[in-house]
Amino acid sequence: MIRKVSLILTTSLLIIFKAFSQGTLVFPIDKHDFGTVEEGQLATYEFEFTNTGSAPVILSDVRASCGCTTPSWPKEAIAPGAKGVIKAQYNSQGRPGTFNKTITVTSNSTEPTKMLQIKGIVEPKVATPITYTPEELKKSPKFNLDNTSYNFGKVERGQKVTTKFKIKNSGKSPLKINSSKSACSCITYKPLTEDIAPGKSAILEVTYGPNSDGKNTDIMVLSTNDLNTPVTKFTLSADVVESLTTTTPIKEEKTSVPFGK
Repeated sequence: MIRKVSLILTTSLLIIFKAFSQGTLVFPIDKHDFGTVEEGQLATYEFEFTNTGSAPVILSDVRASCGCTTPSWPKEAIAPGAKGVIKAQYNSQGRPGTFNKTITVTSNSTEPTKMLQIKGIVEPKVATPITYTPEELKKSPKFNLDNTSYNFGKVERGQKVTTKFKIKNSGKSPLKINSSKSACSCITYKPLTEDIAPGKSAILEVTYGPNSDGKNTDIMVLSTNDLNTPVTKFTLSADVVESLTTTTPIKEEKTSVPFGK
């Protein structure tokens, strides 16, 4: 009798555990900025994920927001602890300009619908590239940076943050910033008041306002009159959270007390 009750109890616990166990897909990165892409290039990025849950996960559907983006994904079940990738390919042929595409991942994970994002700028293909003489290249300004990336860490939702990059002109003629591009409107910079003379430096002040929650990485592309390296990329990162202020029950209770009590 005791053995029978024990068997029933064990079976019941297994049924309950199975009912409540579920897989969880975790994507360390769910947004990718290609920066600039040459027209005609098949821009490809792999979103890695891990099943951190207690049951297998099946990706029932992975769908892109347009036909220009082709996703591929594992068709077999992802076991607990296993990793996998979702590959996203953007066909830039005949699509010059900015692009921003989403990929919807549907599964039996604890988050049944997950959105992935790719973006970038397609540079039109130039029929006849400009060529310069060795003498012109020798006399060109030269754009040098102390750093090409900056991570702001945690940033409150809606907050704009600023950092500074040191630019040095190690060339032989004045350096000028011609224009900037970004796949989003979240990056701006303070224009320099004058060109940078040979051998001199200047500070470039860049402001970043990430558009979505979670980890963000965006690229700004600067074009200059440096004939040897006319384009330079800046990478800005931030982890957007709802608030950086943690309230305690005591503080909340104090703020609720009427004035004059």
